[in-house]
Amino acid sequence: MNARPPLPPFTLETARQKVQAAEDAWNTRDPHKVSLAYTEDSVWRNRDAFVTGRAEIVELLTKKWERELEYALRKDLWTFEGNRIAVRFQYECHDADGQWWRSYGNELWEFDPQGLMARREASINDVRIDESDRRIFGPRPESERGAGIPLR
Repeated sequence: MNARPPLPPFTLETARQKVQAAEDAWNTRDPHKVSLAYTEDSVWRNRDAFVTGRAEIVELLTKKWERELEYALRKDLWTFEGNRIAVRFQYECHDADGQWWRSYGNELWEFDPQGLMARREASINDVRIDESDRRIFGPRPESERGAGIPLR
């Protein structure tokens, strides 16, 4: 099995690295690439969907990014302990009709000793926005790494 550094137990620095790595991967919108950060039998709750394993993760993410066009994400470390990390996040996208959305959420992550995520629970709420209200444009520039995300 391949290790996925940084490995638990996390420090403030390594927890922040893990969060940024997840943000970077998700912003590729490549379901196969993203799935490699998870254990073969990883379990998820994503909104109202429950999935197990990489194949189901790829299926869920493929459908997600077919619906959520021009998806761009920001994650922010909330807290960590041992092999667990909690994050808050926001992302923006538009649907096929051109309506823009900002989605707010929280995730709970649990990692195996090799640094792969074994469990992910995500709660997400969507807010309709005007295109002129967008503030997330593609992957985070290097100059903004580590910056928090506003509540509104």
